[in-house]
Amino acid sequence: MEKLKKYASVKDEDQFYHQGAVELLVFNFLLILTILTIWLFKKHRFRFLHETGGAMVYGLVMGLLIRYATKASNVENGTVYECEKLESGPSTLLLNITNQVYEYQYKREISHHNINGHQGNAMLQKMTFDPSIFFNILLPPIIFHAGYSLKKRHFFRNLGSILTYAFLGTAISCIVIGLIMYGFVKAMVHIGQLKAWEFHFTDCLFFGSLMSATDPVTVLAIFHELHVDTDLYTLLFGESVLNDAVAIVLTYSISIYSPKENPNAFDAAAFFQSVGNFLGIFAGSFAMGSSYAVVTHLTKFTKLCEFPMLETGLFFLLSWSAFLSAEAAGLTGIVAVLFCGVTQAHYTYNNLSSDSRMRTKELFEFMNFLAENVIFCYMGLALFTFQNHIFNPLFIFGAFVAVFIARACNIYPLSFLLNLARKQKIPRNFQHMMMFSGLRGAIAFALAIRDTGSQPKQMMFTTALLIVFFTVWVFGGGTTPMLTWLQIRVGVDPDEDLKGQAASQSASKLDKNTTKAESAWLFRVWYAFDHRYPFFLHYSKLTFQLHACFFLI
Repeated sequence: MEKLKKYASVKDEDQFYHQGAVELLVFNFLLILTILTIWLFKKHRFRFLHETGGAMVYGLVMGLLIRYATKASNVENGTVYECEKLESGPSTLLLNITNQVYEYQYKREISHHNINGHQGNAMLQKMTFDPSIFFNILLPPIIFHAGYSLKKRHFFRNLGSILTYAFLGTAISCIVIGLIMYGFVKAMVHIGQLKAWEFHFTDCLFFGSLMSATDPVTVLAIFHELHVDTDLYTLLFGESVLNDAVAIVLTYSISIYSPKENPNAFDAAAFFQSVGNFLGIFAGSFAMGSSYAVVTHLTKFTKLCEFPMLETGLFFLLSWSAFLSAEAAGLTGIVAVLFCGVTQAHYTYNNLSSDSRMRTKELFEFMNFLAENVIFCYMGLALFTFQNHIFNPLFIFGAFVAVFIARACNIYPLSFLLNLARKQKIPRNFQHMMMFSGLRGAIAFALAIRDTGSQPKQMMFTTALLIVFFTVWVFGGGTTPMLTWLQIRVGVDPDEDLKGQAASQSASKLDKNTTKAESAWLFRVWYAFDHRYPFFLHYSKLTFQLHACFFLI
């Protein structure tokens, strides 16, 4: 009997590793299909379905096959056993079955009406990613690449507007979505679809914060390919980069908001504690990322540049360490790695050897490409492989309404206020395009899947997934026709566009005043710091002069 048990245990372990290999093979196959599809799209200039939308379609088909072509490996898997004496769900459960003690870990809550015949399917369980894989492996290269590839001249010319959209806009979007969803939740309670204690106002705000994370990967890729107007591209790109970081910190701050009495009541002490946590985490993460960039920069005093492979490896590991250190310290790694990338692009990049510059640029671009497509493939898979979806039509309808209203409340009022101070106004067609481009993607999905332990969180995850599908397919596919309809410039060279604007400003004798008014104070402070402490720049005189010219443009 003991030999039989041991044999069964070894067999189960072998099956576990085989299923892991199958899981990797599935994603490998999906990525191959996606790459071939991208090649076809680029060859035939097909823009009505972007590569990310194609990856989601492949994921959907594969998820459908896995769900209905596989079955539960054990009859007892998915069986519910009653434990009357347990008053709550423990994180670890020890069971004594015929004098053999087994340890089980808590995974998530499952409602009785949501248990299905696929609950014990080992293949579906393997295809459901651990959320830590998203945050620790897939998201860091995406965010770092955004900071490392940032076009600083255009970014800093519009920094004030970008910060307004990213910080104030995200807060407005979160509050508007939270309030509208709370109204729909009250309606669901009234008609008996929810219990009053199941969904609190803080849950609605939590949903609002994660759905405020815009991720217009599809739109920006088309913008880049068509060379759309530089200012529009910069506004949308800058907003999406900082918006991701703000939404992540905001989500965490709301999750720790805990009034002492009624969860639906406003508690001033808990509110100010959450605001303090938000500011502290954001500032601490910024400092952590910048510190690692400075440490990486100090390698210019070594002769590591003589060994480009080692130099590239150290650059990569220190950049990733910025993310991991922030997470280990209780901060936000996404914010840390973003500002690490921005700082390294300005200082460290110019101190690398020519081989390392090319390798780091191509390495992070390649990692960004793979990580994005893996996430979008998995989104398609998750619709069928995730076993605890809760589809509530009223909640889903309310979420769609809330997301579009919140985006409008973000873009149009803030654009009006910004145009009061900007010399170069944000035109109406730009505002309409930014409204149209408020897609939801990888960040919203990752934040939603990070916590699916309760029924409200499972409902949020299902709804967020459907919104991502809709915005990527419909709005992403409609980007090119929308650009034509709004008569937005395409085929613009960024450098020539910047020179042309400077020349026109000089001709109208507004160059000096416009530069002072529209160049953010941070831009001027950073330039003054570099001018006063050239230690952080490359120590060759020529490079320092190039940096000075760069900031004076």
